[in-house]
Amino acid sequence: MRRRTRTTRARLMAAATGLLVAASALAGCTGPDQNGDAVPGIIPAPTAFELREADEPFRLTPDSRIIADGPGAADVAALLAETLRAGSGYELPVVEGGAGEAADLVLAVRETTAEGADAAAAGLDAGAAFGGPDAEAYTLELGGSGARIDAAAPAGLFRGTRSLLQLLPAELSGSAGAAPADGFAAPAASVDDRPRFTYRGAMLDVARHFLPVEEVLRYLDAIALLKLNVLHLHLTDDQGWRLQIDAWPALTEVGGETSVGGERGGFYTKDDYRRIVEHAAARFITVVPEIDLPGHTNAALSAYPELNCDGVAPAPYQGIEVGFSSLCASPERAEATDRFLADVTREVAELTPGPWLHLGGDESLATTPEDYRDLLARITAAGASTGKTVIGWHEMGASRELPRGTIGQYWSFVEAEDEAVPLTMSFVEQGGQVILSPADAAYLDMKYVDDPQTALGRTLGQDWAKGPTTLDEAYAWEPADIVPGLGEADILGVEAPIWTETMRTIDEVEFMAFPRITAIAEIGWSPAGERDHENFFARVASLATRWDASGTVYYPVRGVPWAD
Repeated sequence: MRRRTRTTRARLMAAATGLLVAASALAGCTGPDQNGDAVPGIIPAPTAFELREADEPFRLTPDSRIIADGPGAADVAALLAETLRAGSGYELPVVEGGAGEAADLVLAVRETTAEGADAAAAGLDAGAAFGGPDAEAYTLELGGSGARIDAAAPAGLFRGTRSLLQLLPAELSGSAGAAPADGFAAPAASVDDRPRFTYRGAMLDVARHFLPVEEVLRYLDAIALLKLNVLHLHLTDDQGWRLQIDAWPALTEVGGETSVGGERGGFYTKDDYRRIVEHAAARFITVVPEIDLPGHTNAALSAYPELNCDGVAPAPYQGIEVGFSSLCASPERAEATDRFLADVTREVAELTPGPWLHLGGDESLATTPEDYRDLLARITAAGASTGKTVIGWHEMGASRELPRGTIGQYWSFVEAEDEAVPLTMSFVEQGGQVILSPADAAYLDMKYVDDPQTALGRTLGQDWAKGPTTLDEAYAWEPADIVPGLGEADILGVEAPIWTETMRTIDEVEFMAFPRITAIAEIGWSPAGERDHENFFARVASLATRWDASGTVYYPVRGVPWAD
């Protein structure tokens, strides 16, 4: 999609090149960032950072406690305790309120202003929008007198814990080994941080190849470390329908049985989907479900003949071509099509506490422009009737009758194609905003430059988006410079999609996503300005032992100073 046509760490590394995953973090701190301060391994780079080298470090010891103070702090503290207990073997009791001592970590939600109170209220509802950057802002203080994170909302508190984990030794992200005699040290430092954009997403395609619930939860954990706050699930396509819809059971009974290449099918029951949403919400990640319409619908058309103009269900599809399928715009099929749209959008919206519903709209090459606009009007009206804000790929901007506030997702290139510009700006002109996912920089399924094979002898990825994508290219683009006329206020955020035509497992997904997703995370969070690529690459290298400890697969791309 958006395509034109179309293990474990060491075991998945390139057999041809013999490259190995880095086994330890860089010693010490990295070079200066754009604000002139050293950032020891924090990705995305914080807004402001001060390293106090002359001060005593903070030490996590067997006597450490986690003190939760304020509404919602206890849940964040419990998640942090779970991670640190696994890595340290310490008891780390969670205590409600009270003053912290030198070995303690204090997590405090402070409602100091009316704006802060609003942010806290938004942040307490982890399945909904987080109230913007105010709700995700935090301060972090580390030193010999203790560790403290303050925020206006639990979402900000959680983001602060992700920075804390990156400042603590990497082994705390894994299973407990022999703890150092003097505890686990983090440098004395001050962080004052907030995100640039409200929406910072990762898209996971589970339609081309199905990924079981546990694998999706693993991906959620990995992206949470990078302060991403949206998981966009691409749930339906020509090759598979992956979410139970009670009113149309054959969508999964028939449409859920196929995938690319005849690999395993599968689908999520409603309880499965609720597990994903709940796991995400605990990490202050909003799940955005995508039901791709009116094209990319062969799985649905093969399940229900009445959705086809000729009343004949096509065969299930296992290839990777695009643009050949579509819902029917014919008046003779209007009742079935509109009932399908109403039922599907209603049931998906009922499962989704977040504010957004993605309805596709891309690559509808099997319809005439007139039929496409007619179908868009019906699709987006059905989505808006659920109370959700509709998101669509930038082609949806061909309609001038979108529900006001509809969000466009741009998937053209860093140098925008001419036809993509007016389509994208159409969303802004109709009261909406834009999510930027330039395919030649943000698509994580694009091949690596050296085209590595996995240990299984498989080459992953595609190259249609102007060829392979380097980590440097993934980091180099500026969201506000892509679409002429698109200002900072028009940008909701950024997203890194990964399409799974060539990926069968979460190991292979992670192999393609990491480390390039770190670039998109930093572009979405960190302040605008000239980027220091050397500094960024050094911070990426510092994450390697953390990924090793947590079991996250990654490919050690050239140019990063991976430790021996």
